[in-house]
This record gives sequence, structure tokens and C-alpha cells, in this order.
Amino acid sequence: METRSTKRKKLWFASNNEGDNDIDRISDLPDAILHHVLLLLPLKSIAQTSVLSQRWRSLWSSFPDLDFTTMNPSKAICFTPKLKSKRWWSSMDFIANVLALRDKHSDLRALRFRAHLSFSHLNGLIRRAIRCNVQELDVEVATGDYFNFPRGVITSESLRVLKLRSRYPGFRLLPSSVMTLGFPSLHTLSLSLVILYEQSSLLDLFTESSFPCLKNLNLDACFGMKHLKVCCRALEDLTIENCFQLHSLDICSAKLENLRVASCFDAYSDKTWFKVNAPRLRSISWEYNSITASSSLVNLTSLHEASVGFSLLHENLSVEKLQSVCNFLSGLSHVHSLTLDSQCVEILSNKNDIINLLHPFNNLKVLELHTGFEKNNVPGLAFLFRSSPTLHTLILKIINDFTTERRQWNRDLWDLSTSAEEQYWESQLQALRPFLDHLKVVKIHGFLECENEVSLAKFLLKHGKDLQEMTLCTAKCCNFKDSLRRQKVRSQIMGFSWASSNAKIVFLLSS
Repeated sequence: METRSTKRKKLWFASNNEGDNDIDRISDLPDAILHHVLLLLPLKSIAQTSVLSQRWRSLWSSFPDLDFTTMNPSKAICFTPKLKSKRWWSSMDFIANVLALRDKHSDLRALRFRAHLSFSHLNGLIRRAIRCNVQELDVEVATGDYFNFPRGVITSESLRVLKLRSRYPGFRLLPSSVMTLGFPSLHTLSLSLVILYEQSSLLDLFTESSFPCLKNLNLDACFGMKHLKVCCRALEDLTIENCFQLHSLDICSAKLENLRVASCFDAYSDKTWFKVNAPRLRSISWEYNSITASSSLVNLTSLHEASVGFSLLHENLSVEKLQSVCNFLSGLSHVHSLTLDSQCVEILSNKNDIINLLHPFNNLKVLELHTGFEKNNVPGLAFLFRSSPTLHTLILKIINDFTTERRQWNRDLWDLSTSAEEQYWESQLQALRPFLDHLKVVKIHGFLECENEVSLAKFLLKHGKDLQEMTLCTAKCCNFKDSLRRQKVRSQIMGFSWASSNAKIVFLLSS
């Protein structure tokens, strides 16, 4: 039965909630919260909310993140003359109008757009963004002709992030004397398709005194750049890509943690060189770079992860470049996880006394090797194993070239008889003893039961006393005569009575 007290409470709530359906509680939320909610919508939808009321019109005019790329999907931006249509230019006018009608007291946090436009239009848009104290400027443009780096961004005290990408034909940097006078707050700089034929040496641009707050630097497709020096004191992440004419790269940064260099250096020059001094470097990725005539990697005592791959025009390396490869890898001696591509294995298989000067990887725990596993690769693999005395995990990714004839498995390979390859591994036993005593995990991808692979697997099982697990991933495209043959392989490898370890052996089918 309902008491009088309960009835009074009901009447009180009813009288106070009367007319609540007419109250717009969302509009009463603070601007910061509503801006955060609107950020989840495409820009076009955000603009459409401005017709709801004066309150929402104010929210639109003060919206801090203008991402016009959501209005012009990249698949529609082909940068052809057809884009110079009335509709295209009206969209560019829309960007200009949005900036012009912004609340003068509202700062702009981010501006992003992709466009085909003239340099004057580009400069105009950037100037308006700078007047709005823009913090992040992300621009990808194509112009009718080369254009100069926008001077307006240099003196901006609000700009934190600048990403400028030219699709065609490219842009030119201003003289270093002008560039180094600004960017007081910039911490991220990304430049793509820079034309530097008249300014091929950037030795005084990224220095200790310039870009005092720069933490992230990305340089892509700097055509004509031959010499680059990077010594920014606050730099933490550096990426350099597609600089095919580069002759020298000098990096010195006390705070650098991540370095990626890909598809760089002049392959036809015999005077190229690379130098890095970075005591805090944690990760280095060296991909498809031409081998330099000299390399110097100094003070990389904090290195945790490294991935190395070279691009070779021809197989015969000069003694100078062979020494450079040796110096490069020796500079990585403190690394904990190392990945080497097939070209590295080929080079280390070279019977040259220079290779023997390579420093051991005494801290290395994980080694991943990409290799064709031909007979001539075996010495290179053995050399790397000898150089990794405390290795925990070995990963072999075999690049199967089915145009190359390889001696396939036969059942005798898995019994007590020994092949020439196995005899070679046995001859390396004493030198490989530290490696074998620490190895615990082996993974072989692309395992085809070929003689080289079988011999190595037998050797590791036989002498790896602490080996805990061996995973053999069989290539999906293998041609076996019947399933019984594969079963014989498994039963024979599982039943080794002479194996020193009690390793778990797993067969998997590679995807």
C-alpha cells in the first residue's frame, strides 16, 4: 500500500520534471565536450550541424580540428587536369571560406587537406591557418609547377606538427639560413618530394641550434640531395626514404631512439658513407639501401632491435664495400633482436678474411634470417651462429625459388647416415658449442625437407642440449608424392634416439 510520503515524493518529481522534453540538454554541455563528440564525425556532417541553432553555429565556427580529407577521399584525388573543374575549385573555396569565417578568438588545433591548387592558393590557405594559431598542418598538394616551401610557417610560434607532401612536381626548400631562423615550437616535420638540385647539401639545416624542439623527422624522396647531416638535440625518431642520390649521411643525436633508412644512397658511387652516433638508439631499420663505401656506427650501446637489408647491383663486392658491411654489422654488436635479409647472408658467406673481423653479438637473444638456403649459404649461417654465443631463439625464413634445383629429401637423410652438409656442421661443433648450449627455440619457415635444411635440423637436435622446441613450417606449395611420405619424415624426426635434447617437435603448414 502506497504511503503518504511516497505520494508526496511522486508529486514533487512530477512537478519539477514538467516540460523536460522541451529542454536541449546536449547544447548545454561545454564546448570542449561537444567538440570531442563532433570529432567522431566526418567534417561534412559537422558542418551540417551549424543549421540547427545559433549555439551549434558557434560550435562549428570554433571547431578546432578541420580534416577536409574526409570530404575528398584519396581515391578521387588523381591530380589530373580534370580536377580543375568548377566543382573542385568550389570545394577549395569552401576550405578558404571555412577558415575566413572562423571565430577569431578560437585557435585551430589541426588543418588537413589534399588538393590540386596553385601556389598562391596554397600560401593563402596556410597564412589563414597561421593566423588561427594552427598547431598541426597536414597538407598534400599537386601544383602546376614547382613551388617554394611556404615561408609563413617558419615563424609560427604555435605550429607543432608540419607534414607537407607534394605529389607533383615537387617543392624547393628555402635557404638553410632562412629555414633555421624559425620553427620555435615544431616537434614533428615530414617532407615528401623535395627538389634539391640547387641545394644538394643539407649540412647546416638540422643542427644542434636549429629546430630546438624537433622530435620526429621524416624525409621522403628528396631528389638531388647528396649530403645530409642531422644533429638536432631533441630528435627521437628519424626516417629517411627514397633518397637515391645520397652520398653521405651523418647522424649525431643524444636522444635518438628510432632510425629507419630505406632505399637510399647512390649505388653507382664509390664515395658514399654513413655515420651514426646515438647512445640511446633502441631500434634501427636499414632496408634496401645500397652498400656504402664506408660505415661507422658508434656508441649504439642501448640498441635493442635491428633489421638489415642491402640492395646489390652485382654479386662481386669490392674489398672496401665488404669492409663497410663488416663495420656496419659490428656496430650492431649490442643488439638483442636482429633480422638479416638474404643479401646479408650471401655477403657473410663470402670467403674473405675481412668477414672474420666481425664483432660477436654477445647480447643477441633473437636472430631472424631470410635465406635461399643454397649450399653456398651454409658458411654464412655457420658464421652467424658462431657470432651469437648466447642466442635463445633462431628463426629461419627460407625463400623458396622453385626455378632452382635443390636436392630433395629422401628417407636416408633422417637415419644415422651422414651427408656432406651434415659432415660440415659436425666439423663446426666445437666452434658452435656456446651457441648450442644456449639455444632453446628454433623455427624454420618454408621447410621443404631438402638436404641442407634436414642436415641443419638434425645437427641442432643432436647437439642442442637445452633445445626446448623446434617448429618446422612446411611450405604450402610443396609437392609431395603422397601423404605417406610426409608421415615418414615426421615419424623419423620424432624418433631420433641420438638426439641430445628433449625438444618438442612441431610440424605446421605455412599459410
